[in-house]
Amino acid sequence: MTTKQRAYLKSIAMTTEPIFQCGKASITPEFVTAVSQALEKRELIKISVLQNCADDPKELAVILSERTRSQVVQVIGKKIVLYKEAKDEKNRKIVLPKAGK
Repeated sequence: MTTKQRAYLKSIAMTTEPIFQCGKASITPEFVTAVSQALEKRELIKISVLQNCADDPKELAVILSERTRSQVVQVIGKKIVLYKEAKDEKNRKIVLPKAGK
């Protein structure tokens, strides 16, 4: 992902509300499945890490991106933004700027 594409996704994420909360239980297999399904439907999701979660949001973002095969767009404070292009053509909503100059 290029910096231009990342900046574009960040601009979209600014107006997006978190749809998941990661709390005391941290990352469970069910949580990963739900995030993966949401990524297929929405492509770009925001996750809020609650105060009672002992794990570092940056580490959680890396683990989630590996398990869902997505990309970490950004981690700001306790918010994680993930992106994954939808496999199904009809679910594709986000068109990234072309990579290149």
